[in-house]
Amino acid sequence: MNNNYKNSYIVKEKELVSLSVYNVGFQKCNSLYQWGPGIRDHYLIHYIISGKGHYTLNGKKHFLSAGDAFLVYPNTEITYQADENDPWEYTWVGFTGSDAAMILRATDFCEEKPFIRNVPNGDDIKKQLIHIYDARGTEFENALEMTGRLYTTLALFINAASNQPQSNSTNSYVQKGIEYISANYSYPITVEDIASYIGLSRSHLFRSFQSVLGVSPKEYLTDFRIKQACYLLKHSNLSITAIANSIGFDNSLYFSKTFHKIKGISPKNYRIQSKKNTRNS
Repeated sequence: MNNNYKNSYIVKEKELVSLSVYNVGFQKCNSLYQWGPGIRDHYLIHYIISGKGHYTLNGKKHFLSAGDAFLVYPNTEITYQADENDPWEYTWVGFTGSDAAMILRATDFCEEKPFIRNVPNGDDIKKQLIHIYDARGTEFENALEMTGRLYTTLALFINAASNQPQSNSTNSYVQKGIEYISANYSYPITVEDIASYIGLSRSHLFRSFQSVLGVSPKEYLTDFRIKQACYLLKHSNLSITAIANSIGFDNSLYFSKTFHKIKGISPKNYRIQSKKNTRNS
C-alpha cells in the first residue's frame, strides 16, 4: 500500500501587501523524491514532520530529519531529496513581500545556513502551517487570514531564534507586537496600545523592535497599514475614505499625506496607475 500523498494550494496573485502567501501544502514523499536542481522566485519554508532527507546548497549536502526546518531563498539554486529508506514528510509555505527579508533576518535562517535543527516550537509551527492551508481560497478574506497566519508562523521562528544578541524575552515581545499589529491594524491602534498589550513601556517596545527588526514600532505599524492600503486601492472599488478607515486611519486627509510620504504618490494616482498597469499586463 502506498501511503505517499501531496496536498498543496497555489495563490494566483503574489501581491497581497508587505507579506503574502504564494503556496502552501504538505506532502509525504516517495523514496528518493527530489526537487531540483532549480531556483524559486519566492521564499519557501519547509518543516519536516517525519522521516529524513538532504538539502544541497553550493555543492554541500545538509542532512535533515523530523523536527528540522529549511528555507529556500529566491533565485538561489538548490536541490532537496527524500531519504531512500525513510523518506521525509513535510509541510511548507511559500511567500513573498517587502517585509519578508526583514523578518527572516530576525530568525535563525541565513543564506549561509538556511536550516534550523530541532526547532524548539515545531509543533506550533506545524499547526500554523496547517491553519494557512485550511484558510486557502480565492476571496480577499482568505488572503488576509492566510497572511495573518503567516505572520504568526514567522513570529514563532523569531521567538525561537538563538542568533540574536538580545534575550528570548525581547524576541517574544516583538513576536507579540507583530501578532497584535496584524490582528488589529484596521482599528485606530497606537504604539501605546501595542506596548500596553505586551506589558512594556513605550521606550522598551521601541528598543525591542529596533534591535530585532531594525525599525520602530510606529514605522512598522504605518508601513503595514500603507501596504494594506496599496492592495485595497488596486483590488477594490472602496473610496479613499473607506480605505483609510479600513486600515486604522480615522482621518482620510492624514492617510493621504502619510501615503504620499511613503509611496511618493497620492492614493488616487496610485489607484489609477495600478489599474492602468493591470490593463497593460
